[in-house]
Amino acid sequence: MTFYFTGIRSFPKLWKSNSYLGLSSSHSYLSLFLKDCYGIRNQEKCFSVKTMSAQNTKAMNLLIAKARCVRKLDESSNKQVSADSSHMFAAGAAKKRSQMNPSSKDPVLPPVENIIQLPTKPLNSEEWDKLKEEFKEKANFENWIILQMVKCHSSLDVAKSVLAWVAAKNSGIVGYDLLVKYLYLCVFHKQTSEIIDVYEIMKARYKRLESGAYTLLMRGLIYTDRWREALLLLEDLKKVMIPSKKNYDDCIQGALFHQDVNVAWNLYQELLSHDIVPMLETLKAFFDFGKDMKDDQYSNKLHNILLYLRNNQLYPGESFAHSIKTWFESIPGEQWKGQFTTIQQSGQCLGCGKTVESIHLSSEEYEFLKEKIMRDVIDGGDQYKKTTPQELKRFQNFVKYHPPFDVVIDGLNVAKMFPKARESQVLLNVVSHLAKQNLQVLVLGRKHMLTQNSRWRRVEMEKMQKQASFFFADNISEDDPFLLYATLHSGNHCKFITKDLMRDHKACLPDAKTQRLFFKWQQGHQLVIVSKHPGAKITFQHILSYDTVVQTTGDSWHIPYDDDLVERYSYEVPTKWLCLHRKT
Repeated sequence: MTFYFTGIRSFPKLWKSNSYLGLSSSHSYLSLFLKDCYGIRNQEKCFSVKTMSAQNTKAMNLLIAKARCVRKLDESSNKQVSADSSHMFAAGAAKKRSQMNPSSKDPVLPPVENIIQLPTKPLNSEEWDKLKEEFKEKANFENWIILQMVKCHSSLDVAKSVLAWVAAKNSGIVGYDLLVKYLYLCVFHKQTSEIIDVYEIMKARYKRLESGAYTLLMRGLIYTDRWREALLLLEDLKKVMIPSKKNYDDCIQGALFHQDVNVAWNLYQELLSHDIVPMLETLKAFFDFGKDMKDDQYSNKLHNILLYLRNNQLYPGESFAHSIKTWFESIPGEQWKGQFTTIQQSGQCLGCGKTVESIHLSSEEYEFLKEKIMRDVIDGGDQYKKTTPQELKRFQNFVKYHPPFDVVIDGLNVAKMFPKARESQVLLNVVSHLAKQNLQVLVLGRKHMLTQNSRWRRVEMEKMQKQASFFFADNISEDDPFLLYATLHSGNHCKFITKDLMRDHKACLPDAKTQRLFFKWQQGHQLVIVSKHPGAKITFQHILSYDTVVQTTGDSWHIPYDDDLVERYSYEVPTKWLCLHRKT
């Protein structure tokens, strides 16, 4: 696809020089543009780029700090809690574990064959021809060089000189791909007049654009006096596909910037109707807009956003949390006061002293979840790929005729905690520790564990079978469905031991409510052994007593939020909280 510039009245205007506006780190669209919108694949991995400009060599480095350890836990033997461990679902815990077990292999660096310096000022045709000679794959040079400019956020004057060079040697023809990459630079540098010029050319030549061009044009137009044309582009895009959350975010941000709050709310409701999870930046914009506003209807909508975060187990970032705090404290006449704090192990807020919601499910929630798990994971899941209906029936009868268990153990998972230790000895230590406390223990194992070998000693297996109940599944069977069934069937008091995070089984559940209840149940029932070496005293990470979710009592809100310096995995929960309460 190409552009013919001959005869287009705006061609000279397009290449005019403009002074640059200030850059903002919050508008780095490169990854979205290259991956989601434009679909560019970097095929020149053997080349690295350096510029001769200090501005272009400036990199945005993401600083990831280790999460601070939570306060030391009481070494009470009845709690069986390790004094130096946080719970396995705490933000930063997985990152910390990976740093404690680094890979021994050195990272493989990509080969560097050519280094081409990007110019910092416009070049003429002869200079571009000379630079092209230094590039081995001459046929791809134009696309490659403009892509490097996109990555380095080169100045528009330099990028325009590339397009002028291409047009001069191709009878005024410039490829569509080159123009879209140039548009990206225009948007990054916030050169609105250039954006409008490119928009006019595209509008004159094409009835439809690909999604990347629509996205860039919408993003470029929202802060101009022609922002409503971004809404028209959104309508055009909806004719061929459902717009992305970023498309909606751009248009909502533009509407709020231009004080058209009704358009913003309508777009937000439309986004939700497509079952699209909005960007947190979108939700933050509504709170920023509502500062100092006394409007009960608007306040109710913001409260609904907070409940949306709760129901979908979403967590605001630090900046968003500050916006929420600022909005509450700015409501005229309502006397809200906010503070950033943490929650004690008991569930008590260190800020206001109130106790947050318990991690334990109510009897109604437990029965609801149990029914869903049985139907969607045990009966309706994919467990029959690794077991048989006959074996599952055998296990169900086994559980039926045993008293309720207190602890269910994934035998192989626990036995393999220490790769160099004998597996039967590791498992025996755990079973013996629990049996001494008169707990009813079920160990889920495989039939090969009964065969005498260097990893599994028959005498140790016989000792365990005197202390706990065992169910040996076929060697190809999947343990998790059995573990979930036995734990849920035994009652709300029953705990289970495994390092498996159960993410696949959570994904089998049909809706956000059930997934949230499953994760809540998992956090309150999964025990993780933290003993550091074979033979050490068995200790467990503490189980949270409270639910890490947005919650309110009417005159208070407690909102967990992400610390900017902590890398949180999707199955982890924040440890920082915003506490808001209304003064009386």
